[in-house]
Amino acid sequence: MASDPSTSYERLAEMTSEEPTLIEGLPGHGLVASIAVDLLNDQLDLSHCGNITSEAFPPVATFDDGLVQDLVRVYGCADPAVMTLQSDLTIPERAYEPLSRCVIEDIAGDIGRAIFLAAAPASSEEQLGQVTGIATTEDVRADLEAADIPIGDERGVVGGVTGALVRECYQADVPAALLVVRAHPRLPDPGSAKAVIENALEPLVEFEVDTTPLDEQAEEIQQRMQQVASQFQQAQQEGARGGDEEQSFRSKGSGMYQ
Repeated sequence: MASDPSTSYERLAEMTSEEPTLIEGLPGHGLVASIAVDLLNDQLDLSHCGNITSEAFPPVATFDDGLVQDLVRVYGCADPAVMTLQSDLTIPERAYEPLSRCVIEDIAGDIGRAIFLAAAPASSEEQLGQVTGIATTEDVRADLEAADIPIGDERGVVGGVTGALVRECYQADVPAALLVVRAHPRLPDPGSAKAVIENALEPLVEFEVDTTPLDEQAEEIQQRMQQVASQFQQAQQEGARGGDEEQSFRSKGSGMYQ
């Protein structure tokens, strides 16, 4: 059990694969990690193998397919050797350290390495989906290079729950990689999730998944945004016409009273 009494891991099934790779999919910028891990869970047919509970988590109940479920869950399978960490809601800051310690003390012993996903706002359309890698060890750095993932060559800081998890892995000597993907600055970005799967996770972990469902999600989001933009433009035009009519009425009124 984790040393923090408010946070614990409930193991529902034993992992049958040796030293699986843990892939983190907690909600963050653009929901890139969550979208990517959702697809992996589905495409790789990962089974629900554990829950993390904590007094630091929001006091809410989440559900899926008519059944209540724990907020933070772990999924896994035998082949390929993959585990995923998933949450239905954004992790609050007060839970960063308890969650990270629980992962290190109760789950890290089962894995060979961890991969964390962080999205950063893209400054141009050309940047969308670009991935860079950061490693906690020289061996992981070599794995990134072998997978043709560009290595981050600038200084930087990783915050949020992902930063806390990476720090705990580094301090506990758990091999880990951080994949930073450029994503849409304001919207959920299935396209960038697809890019990080195809260009980083697949060659790094050596599995193949069908990412076409993410194309459909991206098209749906684009259609929604086009609809919103069209409605906004129409409202602006109607407002401008209304403003002209009101201004004309006021001018006539003013003229009448002079």
